[in-house]
Amino acid sequence: MGFLMSKSLDENMKKQQEFMLLNSRLQLERQILMQNQMRERQMAMQIAWSREFLKYYGTFFGLVTVGCTLGALKKNRPAMLVPLVPLSLILLYQADMAYGTLLTRMKAEAEQVLDTESYRLQLPHGTPNFESIEKARRAQSTFFIEK
Repeated sequence: MGFLMSKSLDENMKKQQEFMLLNSRLQLERQILMQNQMRERQMAMQIAWSREFLKYYGTFFGLVTVGCTLGALKKNRPAMLVPLVPLSLILLYQADMAYGTLLTRMKAEAEQVLDTESYRLQLPHGTPNFESIEKARRAQSTFFIEK
């Protein structure tokens, strides 16, 4: 009788472990999908911000270009056109960010850094672990108790 009961308990425990493993895997997959959706939404917001900024900056650049050109022609001083050089570089950067391939190039560069220069990504004192977090928590709670 005891053997049958222990065999039944073992089977139930194995089923429970399989269920827990499946459940944790499903939860992890959901977390990964959620984090990816959040990342995509943040990137979409960044692109939208760049496009909106480009509209305002393009207007500013157009006004400055007209003003500098008229000033240079009126006063016969071509040096008044010099500010257009850095301003045009900023305009090109924003246009590339908003409608060009800047994000694709940045992604490729990031992948290359991850593949060949991963040592640059290491955190000082390594990855936080339970012990280091608990040590910091204890030190902080001691600090607040003393005050």
